[in-house]
Parts: sequence; structure tokens; C-alpha cells
Amino acid sequence: MAASAASIAPHDSLRITAPALRRALTAGMRRVIARRELLNRINVFPVPDGDTGSNLAFTVQSVLQGSLSRRAANASSLLRAVASDAIDGARGNSGAILAQFFCGASEALHEQRVLTAACIGDAVRTGARLAREALAQPREGTMISVMQAFSDALNAGETEVRRWFGGALDAARTALQDTPKQLAVLRQAGVVDAGAQGFVDLLEGIEEFLHQRTLAPVDDDLGDTQEFAGEHWHEEADPTRPWCSECLIDAGTVDRGGLRDALQSLDADSVVIAGGAQRVRLHAHVADPARLFELAGRFGRVHARKADDMRAQHRAATAAGKVAIVTDSAADFPMELCAKLPLHVVPVRLSFGGEDFLDRVSMNPAEFYARLAAGGELPKTSQPPPGDFRRKFELLLDHTDEVVYIGISRALSGTLQSGEAAAERVDRARIAVYDSGHGSRGQALLAIAAAEDADAGASRQDILDRLDRLKPQTHTFALAREVSHAVRGGRIPRWAGVLASGLGLNAIAIMRDSGKLGVAGALFGHRRVPERFARYVARKLPRQQRWRILVGHAGAPEDGEALRQALCHQLDCAQSWVVEAGPAIGAHTGPGALVVGAQVAD
Repeated sequence: MAASAASIAPHDSLRITAPALRRALTAGMRRVIARRELLNRINVFPVPDGDTGSNLAFTVQSVLQGSLSRRAANASSLLRAVASDAIDGARGNSGAILAQFFCGASEALHEQRVLTAACIGDAVRTGARLAREALAQPREGTMISVMQAFSDALNAGETEVRRWFGGALDAARTALQDTPKQLAVLRQAGVVDAGAQGFVDLLEGIEEFLHQRTLAPVDDDLGDTQEFAGEHWHEEADPTRPWCSECLIDAGTVDRGGLRDALQSLDADSVVIAGGAQRVRLHAHVADPARLFELAGRFGRVHARKADDMRAQHRAATAAGKVAIVTDSAADFPMELCAKLPLHVVPVRLSFGGEDFLDRVSMNPAEFYARLAAGGELPKTSQPPPGDFRRKFELLLDHTDEVVYIGISRALSGTLQSGEAAAERVDRARIAVYDSGHGSRGQALLAIAAAEDADAGASRQDILDRLDRLKPQTHTFALAREVSHAVRGGRIPRWAGVLASGLGLNAIAIMRDSGKLGVAGALFGHRRVPERFARYVARKLPRQQRWRILVGHAGAPEDGEALRQALCHQLDCAQSWVVEAGPAIGAHTGPGALVVGAQVAD
């Protein structure tokens, strides 16, 4: 797809039209995506979590699928649309800075149909300045230093586009090579700054288009030749603020200064406030994402919440295994296993009225049950969108060979379909999506077994074969003391709810071969419920087997422990755990529910 001679004037008067700008930006962004894996592997600052390439790729992909996929009335309106898409899709520190660069550049332009060297230079300088101002603590030796060098070198007097752009690109490359001189952590790791490299990659893609006047195929991913440089968690990466958190804030006018001042109370790090007057992208590294989102809510409507555990990302980037295991937070497994096994979690979404949360990220189970007990509007859970899975899959595949996602039963939730949609977008050949046929404890036991195999070096096919063997040997039982939540959520038939309420029963449900929960019995009264439930479960399981037992409780820790002990007394238990059930269970069963997962210990 060639640009016409009128699109980019080669001599006398440098003029760039909207079609040329669109193709040039497309070329640059495609190069960033192609270099994603390399950028991840040189990512050591501000935190060695190995995701800068994924974040930049996600950011520019939102632009490519949005404003750059359609024609624009003029160059100025195109750049405004690019800035808006970048803010909406920005991910991570580097993505937010790049989005702010585009926002600043678009603000400097008026309604020009064609861009000249002078107005482009003004736009780039404004973009570089506002990108720097978006950071609460700007650091030299990062993306903003390269942006500054590039903007300073744009010579408005140059009339030949390739010399005009190429000279400024050379200055950006020099600034990139200087980044290790400015940041000790880069010098020690022997790499340049990943975000700065990503910005130079963007510029180099644009330059290639200016020379070739076509959108040529891009194949420049050098990740296989670069080991991950962030093996060690360096001293500048504060482990007390492990959550890379971000959201969008919409308001009539966002008080950016007030927001920046308020963030000081959180002792947040890597703060970026990008965007315009009415919408901003807030990014920060914090100890508690819930507090960040609550604070953001004082300044407008908060949405598009995201929080990544950078410690888990660092473990994934440094893991030696060939297969990573992913599950969703409906699995409710002991979270300490994430620090020992290649096991990664995509959080379920949760809403109370107009407030949205991320399961176990911006709302933990204890807070959930306290809020549930307080009454008011019942909570709702929703499946993670495909984008949540996509980011997880892309990041893991940049550091490991293959991924197996073990999802909640397809018959219970659309979460598995979200994972499948993301796998198709990322790399279906390297991602296996497995229907656990269970939820909660059964799903968790299957995910744990798969992660143990992956940690031992098993292949993807060996892991899938073992899951097929274990699936019929895995059982899930649930006891609900207050079944109105389950009835309203559609998990238990209405007739069962009426019966349980009228007779004072504790309804028992089991996971059937169809992947659906079905009512299987009930216990009368409220005395010694955990012990009686244990006897019920034990009668349903073969006594000659050894078992792995995972018990969950909905805000009832004493009952959960009593149930575990009773099961270990009734059965031959090789291993047993107790965890607090999250909202994927509690929103439908209500407080006091007990759940048991039992799996043959092979």
C-alpha cells in the first residue's frame, strides 16, 4: 500500500497528509509489536517484571484496531483519535507515558489538513514535555529522555523529510545508548531502558515507511537471542508496593493536581497521570490497589481497573519451566502456591451496585463477606474479559514455551470462552484451554496438579493427559446454609430454595459429570454441621483411595477448619488445605457456605 507523492513532499516544503501519517504510525506501531518479546526481556526498570513489551504492544494495538483502522478527515483529527485510543488502551508505565506523548502532540495541533515540519516539531515537543509532566517522579535514562532528545533534534529548517526525520532519530538512538549511563540498574544488567527502546522502535518503523513508502511485513523479534536481564529484584524495585495498578477516570473536568496531591497519602511509586481534561489514565505501583481505586473514585467515574502482581510477573519471567499454568480466581486455591509453582491467576470481576472490583486484588474475601453481611444490593460476578487473559497469555509466552489454561466449567460460566477468545488472538498453537468440568475446589485441585507437573518439567501433552485422568477422580461438594443467593444466581432451582427455607435445611450440591451443580441432599438443623457434612462427603467417596482435600469456607474459618479435620479423620488424606472462598462462590451461596474438593492422590 504505497503513499502517493502528494502525501509526503520530498523537497522544498515538507508536508504530511492524514493518509501518510496514518501509514507511518501504523508502520511504527507494527514494529513495536514485533519487538515485544525483546522489550520484555530487557525490562529491568522500574521493576524487573518483564512486561514492558507486552504493555507497549497492548497500548499500540488498541490504536491500530481503532483510529488507524479507518480514514480520518485530516491529520490533526487523526492524531487526536490516536491519543484517545492510546489512553483507553494504555497498559503499564511505558504505555501510559506513550499515550500521554500522543495526547500532548495532539493538543499542539489545530485543524490542519496537512502537517508541516514546524507544526510537527511543535507537536512532538509538546508531547515530550507533557509526557514528562505526567510523571510524579521523572527519571532520566528512561523513555522521557529519548523523547526529549528526539524533539530537540527536529530541525524545522530541513525540507527533505527523510533527512529531517532521520537526523532526529539518530539523536534518539544516541540518547537510548546513554540510558545505562544515567541509571545504574541498567548498567548493572547490561541493557538499555526497555521503554526507551520501544519508543526508538516506533520511530524506526516510521523511518522505514518513509524510505520504502510501503507497509512491508515486519519480522524483527529478537527475543530468542536475549536472556531475561531482570533475574534479580534490584534495590530500586520496592517489594512493599508490588501491585502495578491502573484505571481510567472520567469527569466533567478531572482535577489532575488534586489527584496528584491525594496520591501522596498512598506512598505510591511510578505514578503516571496521562490524558486530557475529561479523561485520564492513572498508573501507579501501590501496596493496596483497592485504596488506589477508592481514591480515584473521588475525582470521577472509575472504570477499566487493572492490577498486576509484579512479584508474580518476575517469578514468571525467571521461571525455568517450559509450560505455565493459568487459572481464574474462581478456583480458590491456596495463594501461597503461586510463589512455589508456575501457577498464574486471572481475577474474576465483581460488582456491588455501581462499584466494580477485582477478586482478591481490589477486594479480598474478608472484605467481601463483611460487605455481604451488611446487607444492601446483592453482589454480581462476571467473567474476566478476553483482554485480561490476552495480557496474561502474551506475557507468559514471552518467557515460556507454552501455556495451559484450566478454566471453570463451561456449563457454569462464560469465563472459559473468554480464555478461548484470547488464545485465538494470541497463539492458539501454544495455548491449550482446558475445561475443568468443575468450579472452586475441584478446579483448583486440577490446576494445582497441572502446575506441579509443569514445575517438574512435564510437557504440555503430558499435563493434558494427566488432567484427563484426574478429572473423573476429582469431586466437588458444596453446602449452603443460606440458599437464597444460589437461587437468585440460578445455581440451585427455585423449588429447592423454597424447600430448604421451609424445612430449615442446609442444601448440599455436587458437581455432576455435565459440569453443572445439582442438588444431592441436605442436612437438618445447625448443630455440628461441618462434622456431619464431612460424613456425607466421606460416604460418597471410595474409602480405599488416598485423597487430596481442599476445603473452602464463606466467611466461616472455624467451620472450615473443623470440616478439614473431620474429613482427615474419615478419609486417608495425603494432603489437605483450608482457604476462604472468594466471591465466585460467596455471591451465589451466601455467608457460611462450605465447599469440599476431593481428588485421588495418584
